[in-house]
Amino acid sequence: MGRPLDLLLRGGTLVDGTGAPAREADIAVVDGRITVLPAGAPASAVETLDVTGRVVTPGFIDVHTHSDALAAPRGAGGATAPIDDLRLAPLLQGVTTEISGNCGTSLFPSLPRRLPDLAEHLRVTFGLGPVRPAVDFDAFAAGQDPALRRTHIASLVGHGTLRAGVMGFEARPPRPDELDTMCALLDRALAQGAAGLSTGLIYPPGTYADTEEIIALARVAARHGKPYVTHLRDEMSQVESALEEALEIAVRSGAPLQISHHKTAGRHAWGATLRTLPRLERARAEGVDVLCDVYPYTAGSTVLHAMLPPWASEGGVGALLERLRRAETRDRIRSDIARGVEGWENTVGNGGWDLISVAAAQTHPEAEGRSIADLAAERGVDPVDQACDLLLAEQGEVTIISHSMREDDVRRVIASPLSMIGSDGVPKPGRPHPRWAGSFARVLGRYSRDEQLLPLESAVHKMTGLPAGRFGLTGRGTVRDGALADLVVLDPAAVRDTADFDRPLLAPEGIDIVVVSGRVAARDGRPTSARAGEVVRIR
Repeated sequence: MGRPLDLLLRGGTLVDGTGAPAREADIAVVDGRITVLPAGAPASAVETLDVTGRVVTPGFIDVHTHSDALAAPRGAGGATAPIDDLRLAPLLQGVTTEISGNCGTSLFPSLPRRLPDLAEHLRVTFGLGPVRPAVDFDAFAAGQDPALRRTHIASLVGHGTLRAGVMGFEARPPRPDELDTMCALLDRALAQGAAGLSTGLIYPPGTYADTEEIIALARVAARHGKPYVTHLRDEMSQVESALEEALEIAVRSGAPLQISHHKTAGRHAWGATLRTLPRLERARAEGVDVLCDVYPYTAGSTVLHAMLPPWASEGGVGALLERLRRAETRDRIRSDIARGVEGWENTVGNGGWDLISVAAAQTHPEAEGRSIADLAAERGVDPVDQACDLLLAEQGEVTIISHSMREDDVRRVIASPLSMIGSDGVPKPGRPHPRWAGSFARVLGRYSRDEQLLPLESAVHKMTGLPAGRFGLTGRGTVRDGALADLVVLDPAAVRDTADFDRPLLAPEGIDIVVVSGRVAARDGRPTSARAGEVVRIR
């Protein structure tokens, strides 16, 4: 084979990411590319690793992250808490490529005059201090610090960012010229290599958009052959009607449809996966290119201000905080939670403040890990007042965990042939959701090996080949000759997640080796000095 190989993985069992049965093979790496060799074939390498008894897979692709800002430039006053553990968490569970820009929020694009207002919105969303938004995908890519990139990153175009970057945080339809500008900015970002269009239709300003606005933008994604990725307008009591809206957008725009973190949450929607999953299967049979992703937990995580009715956030973060100082605002919030508002998900009304715990509150760490209901009872105040007071004290920057799902629903989505795995990781200091450190190992260990919900080959396919095909990640997602050398070596008998809600960043067990761009980036559960991650442009 000419000169020695850079790396040789000898003696392992290959699960190649296609869903095909496992087979014995050796894996050679030269210049960041893979060659699959017959087991025991003569070969020499600069580094040979004996992986007998281990499984070799493609590097995992996390299709749903909020890690946009972890390697992005930030202004003065950035987060003081150490965040390298947050950067390491995906790598140590085998993730080699992350897709960010989900739920309607990306670090780009924006008209230059809107950048200051957008920066405040991103500060609250990402929770890592001031974040510099970018005018387009090229600027986003240039801003990613290669010294901090342990994994590859691609990004969707967030509709909420796009809307805020053109028309601010006004609760109204866009004027024709504003919609034209949004479409033009989206078209430019997709041409530069962004991965698709995302919406977060429970989050201001995305929640202010009607179906026609989203269809117009999804048509731009369709022209580029890229997906429309949506956090539905409701994942609770109205999940089925929200799913119909997403399907209508896909049909009328022609864009492939990706349902983000599919769930049926809150007591009024428990069990609805018995209807939503067959609906997705029927849509595929009718020609709609629809898939979904899922994280393997019964709790979600988001920002605290998303627990409030949408009108509270009109005008942006500053306007929200000013409103929360007023007694009449708090009374209206209480009333809306109790009675509901048409078109609003109303997480608290579907569950209760006792199911909402604080994940990150930088200046009030004593609140982290405790429910809003408990904190309110301790102070002798109403839970709405507790939530509003905490938001004011933290300048709007509070992340929560919502315990709102049922295990049987989660299992159905994981097992569905339409689903792939995404962590929905929200990497912030404090007590972030353990899914950021544990999702992939949890599927492999608990759901595949221990509960036998799906075979190992299918689990790996959901983490590799299926997402690579969905998002156009050419050369990734399968182990084959010529593929990019992103690889995982794992112990199938030992792999398991260890992170929990008290210790959310504990690394999993059983992930022995992670290779990024042909370089060993993690070994025996510890990172090496390699920084081989790159910004991925999807053409």
